[in-house]
Amino acid sequence: MSSHAPSALLVRATEAETVADGPTSLITLLADADATRGALTANRATLRSGSPGTPAHFHTRASELLFVLGGSLRALAGEQVHTLGAGDFLLVPPRLPHAFAPASGRDADVLVLFTPGLARFDYYRLLERVAKGEATVQDIRDSSEHYDNHYLDSPAWRDALQTA
Repeated sequence: MSSHAPSALLVRATEAETVADGPTSLITLLADADATRGALTANRATLRSGSPGTPAHFHTRASELLFVLGGSLRALAGEQVHTLGAGDFLLVPPRLPHAFAPASGRDADVLVLFTPGLARFDYYRLLERVAKGEATVQDIRDSSEHYDNHYLDSPAWRDALQTA
C-alpha cells in the first residue's frame, strides 16, 4: 500500500477531552477539522435534565447533524420544534436557525457532527471558560464569525422553552 494512503482516525473514549460548559452539560471532543482534513468535526453532547442546551443560532459554512444516542431531545429547526428520541437523526443545513436541549425532565445524549469540518474545539473550550468565570459572554459574541456560530432570537424556541 502507498505511504500516501489516508489513515484512519481512532479516538478512544478514555482519551477524549471533555469540557463542561455548565453544571448540566458535558461536551466530549472527538474529532476537529484538523484531524479529519476538513471532512467533519465531531463531538458528543451529554445534557442532563434542566440543561439549557444551545441557544438559537445558525452556521453559514457547515451543516450540523444531530443523532440522538439516548434520552430525549427538543430541537428547533427553522420555526419547528421537534422532540427526538434515541435513534432519531436531524440534519440542519447552513443558515437554518436551530437549537437543542433535553426534553423536559429528561437527559439527552447526542452525537453532533459538522460537515465540512470547522475548527470548533477552541469554541467549546471558550464555553467552559465562560462557565468557570474565566471569560465572558462578550468573548463568545466576539468569536461568532471565527467559529461560524451566529446567535439570534427565535420566538419559536423561546415559546418551546416556556412550555417545557
